[in-house]
Amino acid sequence: MKVTLTALTAAVLMATAPWAAAQNVAIVNGKPVPTARVDALVQQIEASGRPVDDAVRAQIKEEVVLREIFMQEAQKQGVANSTEFKNQMELARQTIMIRALFADYQKKNPVTDAEVKAEYDKFAAASAGKEYKARHILVEKEDEAKAIIANLKKGAKFEDIAKKQSKDPGSGANGGDLDWAPAASYVPEFSQAMVKLEKGQLSEAPVQSQFGWHVIRVDDVREAQLPSLDELKPQITQQITQQKMQQYQQGLRDKAKVQ
Repeated sequence: MKVTLTALTAAVLMATAPWAAAQNVAIVNGKPVPTARVDALVQQIEASGRPVDDAVRAQIKEEVVLREIFMQEAQKQGVANSTEFKNQMELARQTIMIRALFADYQKKNPVTDAEVKAEYDKFAAASAGKEYKARHILVEKEDEAKAIIANLKKGAKFEDIAKKQSKDPGSGANGGDLDWAPAASYVPEFSQAMVKLEKGQLSEAPVQSQFGWHVIRVDDVREAQLPSLDELKPQITQQITQQKMQQYQQGLRDKAKVQ
């Protein structure tokens, strides 16, 4: 598969200094093209998670040679003297410097295990409690819901009625199954009625919410099953990293004197 390098490598090529290499990958119109440019691109691609085999390395070398050819022609035509070029170069310089600033901050301020544990403990405390495995049948009118409750008490199967009559397409197709969830996942009217039910109990009266009229049955109740710290660690680490960066950026903005 052919790898396109142009968009990926522009900044790296501009930043590579000719004196950085002991060897040259080529000599273009009498000007040495250092191997360091190839090495820099290889590192860039490998850092993105893509392997660099001999075929890709050959493409990189060709890309480096082509860019030297194009650069020499651009210099002949005085492209570097144009206002547009100078503006673009300044933007590129700013982007590279800011990226380096942020990378240095993150390196000096890594997320610690203690910070991850503290964030996980807050999550666990907020998520603790009971989870309910409930079913519901949602209809438009109260009388319709009352008739369904009466039929259920006579022995009708909840799942069958849900599939035929519930206007909640997601749960209705699954016999009204809402799976495991904490009470806070539902609108207040629904959750307040649900938590009063025991395992296997059906709501005695329809419950009204903004969606319509609900007939509720609780199939089971358990303590909340939370993911482990190890399972959530990558997600929490990323979240804290973003928070630290936002605080760092905001701190710089707050201290700056802008007139």
